[in-house]
Amino acid sequence: MTVREQTEITETGILSKYACTSIDEAGTKREDQEEKCPYRTEFQRDRDRILHCNSFRRLKRKTQVFLSPVGDHYRTRLTHTLEVSQIARTISRGMRLNEDLTEAIALGHDLGHSPFGHCGEKVLNEICPHGFKHYIQSVRVVESLEKDGQGLNLTYAVRDGIKCHTNMIASTKEGNVVRLADTIAYINHDIEDSIRAGILRPEALPRDCVNVLGDTKTKRITTLIASVIGHGAYEIDFAPEIRKAHDDLKQFMFDKVYTNPAAKQEEAKAELLLKKLYSYYIEHSNKLPELYLRIMKETDADRAVCDYISGMSDEYAVDLYTELFVPKFWK
Repeated sequence: MTVREQTEITETGILSKYACTSIDEAGTKREDQEEKCPYRTEFQRDRDRILHCNSFRRLKRKTQVFLSPVGDHYRTRLTHTLEVSQIARTISRGMRLNEDLTEAIALGHDLGHSPFGHCGEKVLNEICPHGFKHYIQSVRVVESLEKDGQGLNLTYAVRDGIKCHTNMIASTKEGNVVRLADTIAYINHDIEDSIRAGILRPEALPRDCVNVLGDTKTKRITTLIASVIGHGAYEIDFAPEIRKAHDDLKQFMFDKVYTNPAAKQEEAKAELLLKKLYSYYIEHSNKLPELYLRIMKETDADRAVCDYISGMSDEYAVDLYTELFVPKFWK
């Protein structure tokens, strides 16, 4: 008996009846079937593939809320992803769900996010005829763009969880855990970053929310995690009182931070930058890298250009814009 088979037997003995196990035929189905690994389960393999892919590494230079912040302690898309993963794993462990599947979905959920965060997503959605949603692009990354167009050949359960992490119900409980972990993470770490940036004062947080959830990041996250675990695996959600406090706090953040002019003062420049890059590569599509030239031949220039730009880090996009549009001094 292999190590993997022993792990699969252990899973069936200790996981909840609501969990997606590593021997679930529908959940572990891949587009191209592969020989099984003697050591790792199918979801462990998916987690490792995501962790080692180029798109995952680029997250370290992609905006979370503040565009390319100066300071080591502000979140980036990568640190956000790691915090989501940890919260999601804690919930799954507490509910006896499949922690490996949960982790794989969490690590992959933002792989398709554009440079400059949701500002970049908005711009690409407006100018690309195909539209652009980061959760759909994340699936496209793992299916069609990674490994020079081969994709990562992930299981169905992981791809479904990535696709559904924003506003849809996933086919597995683990996928729905990640959806809640995402919002638990970003609301609370964005509060911390906003206080650090001087945009928000701790005493400005809604008193009703603080009374229910807690007056520190640690207390709020603990309360939210405990509520999901206590609510049970039949329906992944918060208890009603906790849900209301969570939603009110989220609305507060949209009103006071996510649309705050101080936090968004550079977004007009980011929008212009992305629009200029997009127009340039539509007009000069022959200058696209080889992978995107192939995509253009298979589909069209808009699809190829959108794929190329959405994969850029903030820093790469700025450097490329500078190279293309800012004159160099003669030396």
